[in-house]
Amino acid sequence: MNTPIWSFLQKYASNDNLRLHMPGHKGIGEVERFDLTEVSGADSLYEASGIIKESEENASEIFGAHTFYSTEGSSLSIRAMLYLATLTKKGERALILAGRNAHKAFVSALALLDFGVEWIFGSESYLSCNPSADELVLRLDSMQNKPTAVYITSPDYLGNMADVAALSKVCHDRGILLLVDNAHGAYLAFTKSSMHPIALGADMCTDSAHKTLPCLTGAGYLHIAKTMPKEIIERAKGAMALFGSTSPSYLVLASLDRANKYLSDGYCKKLQGFIEKLDALKSGLTLNGYKLVGNEPMKLTFATKSYGYTGYELADFLEKKGIIPEFYDPDYLVLMPTPEISECELHRLEAVLTSLPKKERITKTPPALSLPERAMSPREAIMSGAEQINAENAEGRILSTITVGCPPAVPIVVSGERITKGAIDAFKYYGIKTCYVIK
Repeated sequence: MNTPIWSFLQKYASNDNLRLHMPGHKGIGEVERFDLTEVSGADSLYEASGIIKESEENASEIFGAHTFYSTEGSSLSIRAMLYLATLTKKGERALILAGRNAHKAFVSALALLDFGVEWIFGSESYLSCNPSADELVLRLDSMQNKPTAVYITSPDYLGNMADVAALSKVCHDRGILLLVDNAHGAYLAFTKSSMHPIALGADMCTDSAHKTLPCLTGAGYLHIAKTMPKEIIERAKGAMALFGSTSPSYLVLASLDRANKYLSDGYCKKLQGFIEKLDALKSGLTLNGYKLVGNEPMKLTFATKSYGYTGYELADFLEKKGIIPEFYDPDYLVLMPTPEISECELHRLEAVLTSLPKKERITKTPPALSLPERAMSPREAIMSGAEQINAENAEGRILSTITVGCPPAVPIVVSGERITKGAIDAFKYYGIKTCYVIK
């Protein structure tokens, strides 16, 4: 498969051009010489008609969808996807039924687009919310107003995957769209039998290419199913432009472009071989006493307390051995290997983990969470005057801006909700010391 963007950058960098255009570095440097703006022939991301359009068509062929590039990760694609969903209501206010473990980009889109939202609440962790098809049927059929779309996060940060095929059937039987934040699962299109949301019936989904594919940070996709109305597909570029920077990174675009060749040239076989090795590692760690959770093929999520350690303690142990985890909290530690990790490195990981002695199980559990009272809309809350206070003094106050970091970028309380004693207990448990509340 050709790489039109990367080929153009290579050619431009090799010429002795006097760069009287942006960026200001003028191409001086090993990396900088490939970093361009929209010069003649470089095309334009949101009005693509040349090399970017050709590259996106390559990606569309690979993923079996109408695929559009993002240089601002899934955050941009999530906002664009939700905007496109609201367009299907043709003047009416859209309503989204969303898993409560939505990324904070969903909440920012909620504030910007001012659609209605109802939440599906999980039970195990604030990071997980995977309704079954039967649960979704009960919820949808009990709603007085039919939602425009159901929005889920799959895989979630802990590696739990929803039954997208079953959920999509439930939605489509009722004329409802299924939207999936698949930020952690771009590689799922290349498993032995595709587990990608588009292949399983989702109407639109977002991928963060940089999370699991060999792409630069910020590389992402918006995928729209071929069954979606022509009007939605035609407005996808405008949706991305509405929320995206007018200066997209050509280095990130080249990364996505080069990924097309990588993915089309034996990646499926490489991925399958790696998953088999990872499965063997998981089996060995389980026999050693570790408890692994989640059903995502390429993620290692440890429920660390069953081994006698908090997630913080296990992370500290690994970091001292030169192994850097993706995420950890009091209960879990997440590792995100990919086929770029060698078999030797997997053996190194296993040796380090099995060298840690198992201790008595930690029985302390996280605070139970319940759905807080909604005092005002997220838009009203975010646009209102706010003050930063100690989280322990926030009971009864209304949350303004969400300041939760990434990872995991999943809010415990959403803008416009009243903070309860239970929420404060959760803030303390997860190390959140301050919050912004309405003045």
